[in-house]
Amino acid sequence: MMSRISILIVFILFLSACSQSWYVFTSFREPANEGLRLLYSRDARHWEKLDTIFLAPAVGKQKVMRDPSIVKGPDDSFHLVWTSSWQGDKGFGYAASKDLIHWTPQQFIPVMEHEPTTVNVWAPELFYDQDSSRYIIVWASCIPGRFDKGIEADSNNHRLYYTTTKDFNQFTPTQLFMDPGFSVIDAVIVRRAKNDFVLVLKDNTRPERNLKIAFGKSAIGPWSAASAKFSDKFTEGPTVVKDGEDWLIYFDAYQDKSYQAVSTQDFKSFTAPDPSISIPEGHKHGTIVQTNRKTIRRLLKYTSQ
Repeated sequence: MMSRISILIVFILFLSACSQSWYVFTSFREPANEGLRLLYSRDARHWEKLDTIFLAPAVGKQKVMRDPSIVKGPDDSFHLVWTSSWQGDKGFGYAASKDLIHWTPQQFIPVMEHEPTTVNVWAPELFYDQDSSRYIIVWASCIPGRFDKGIEADSNNHRLYYTTTKDFNQFTPTQLFMDPGFSVIDAVIVRRAKNDFVLVLKDNTRPERNLKIAFGKSAIGPWSAASAKFSDKFTEGPTVVKDGEDWLIYFDAYQDKSYQAVSTQDFKSFTAPDPSISIPEGHKHGTIVQTNRKTIRRLLKYTSQ
């Protein structure tokens, strides 16, 4: 028989294995009408697909699920938001889950209902701000005639907006998040330290269509002027994950129909990461969330049924 000490050691090792960091990457596949897909990884570099649909879209005019953004909150729930239509919607989809398998009823959050000429609500991105104990949701919308036309048509002249919530029941009034002076979409907030934030964004103007960086002292800005590009043309949908001393920025190289990544330590200089980084074909614009082995084992068991 095992001694009490041996049993304790086995139990501690079991808990340690369950608590080790794993990662989940939200995804969808074109034409985005099927729903939420997931990738998983032990090291945030080598990704495997979970070949099933975890949540079929049920809200919005077109009832699609594009750009699924996920955060795990202090309530131990996974919170998910997504683009529910290409055009015509004045809000986005929302649902929550404890295990990524069973989800709350989907809600449509009408954040631009007060702006009747809004063309779209694209790529809502979730961020939990530990400094203010609230969730921040940032998205891109086009309101024709609201800003100087610049080089983009009124129907494609996007700016970033945001709302905040503590419980996903009550939301603060929508406010302008960033006007960089050009059409901008796909903004991701990164916290490096207290009063030290990074914003990864897409310059969506026709000559650019690439990714840039801005810096701020809070999660809602104000933000510095956008940097020079760090990705090639036809890239979008960034998500950021910490890997040791490096930050990995994954993004959708949509014209090449591939997912790529760069690494950085300061968000000013960027290098190509380990070429062994692997992402399954067909993966599209999503975000990475840290989880544990227990969650991954549950997902694998679910997909094998």
